[in-house]
Amino acid sequence: MSEQQDQAPPAMRREAEPAHSTPDTTQTFGHDSDLSFVPFGSELSQAELDAISALPARAALLLVRSGPTAGARYLLDSEVATVGRHPEADIFFDDVTVSRRHAEITRRPEGFELVDQRSLNGSYVDGERVDRALLVNGAEVRIGKFRLTFFISPVDLPLPADG
Repeated sequence: MSEQQDQAPPAMRREAEPAHSTPDTTQTFGHDSDLSFVPFGSELSQAELDAISALPARAALLLVRSGPTAGARYLLDSEVATVGRHPEADIFFDDVTVSRRHAEITRRPEGFELVDQRSLNGSYVDGERVDRALLVNGAEVRIGKFRLTFFISPVDLPLPADG
């Protein structure tokens, strides 16, 4: 009987080990069919409009429209901005629906590109799941439960065609 007692504690330890890794996992957000795309209107505050109009050339702004940090603004003015639940991410979203290294936003000659980093819940642009996508002015980006709107510096916007 003492041999069986010696074997029981290791089995109990093995069962307890997965519980320690649970807090560091990404929780799935639901099925793609549950994630309907409903665009936001143009209801921007004066402070948001001022922030957009003050953007320097080759910069952009992400406004968090819904999620735990709604109202937050993120300036994109570097070659690469990391997005994720990792505390050292440039855009840190502390939520289990966001992967630790969820996505990157890279500045290219043609504009900013969102590149998913094989995240569990995926990255969405205007309601479509994407591996990579060039962001256009006013695009909606969804990372986990966070919905953001992307704005290009007015300096970099194409001029309206004459006509």
